[in-house]
Amino acid sequence: MAKKQKFYVVWYGNPAGIFGSWEECQRSIKGVKGAQYKSFETFAEAKTAYNKEYSDYKGKGGKKKKSLTPEELKKIGDPNLYSIAVDAASSGNPGKMEYRGVDTQTEEQLFHQGPFEQGTNNVGEFLALVHGIAYLKQKNSDRIIYSDSRIAMGWVKKKKCNTKLKQSSKNKKLFELINRAENWLKKNTYETEVVKWETKAWGEIPADFGRK
Repeated sequence: MAKKQKFYVVWYGNPAGIFGSWEECQRSIKGVKGAQYKSFETFAEAKTAYNKEYSDYKGKGGKKKKSLTPEELKKIGDPNLYSIAVDAASSGNPGKMEYRGVDTQTEEQLFHQGPFEQGTNNVGEFLALVHGIAYLKQKNSDRIIYSDSRIAMGWVKKKKCNTKLKQSSKNKKLFELINRAENWLKKNTYETEVVKWETKAWGEIPADFGRK
């Protein structure tokens, strides 16, 4: 019996796309650290998946994760619109990275930095969060700040950007920003509440760059 064809979705690769063979998929993800990909039984399933988030398909066999129940949604509630939201985007890992902060309700951009060479998404999320906290302190604002990155939130709490990214001549400026952010956290206190953005319940964070 002939082996049934599968279709492979690559959300993050070089290039991203939908491929009709494992060999093509392999070429797309080869050398790409943190590549995001899954196999599907039909092209229709693959096409649907490609237009969604990789995080929705991390389960075994490429099965979509269950949606939140009405009870879970009720427990989470609605986002606090008296807030700002921050996010980062990286084209490659490492690659060109940028970050920004927006007003959660209006999505007005409050600050934007980058793109920086040879950065990572986690570094960008960390810098965005520190920048946002400093921004709110400077404005003497009591708004909360949203981030969809638990990693960045943990780094901010520890006042340390615990990245494995290596410094080079290309990302020297980026590491200068990292050092400045760490020093700011060590020398300053703040009352700003840092809150996890509930993507499953609310959709993409307003500061998202829309590149998924």
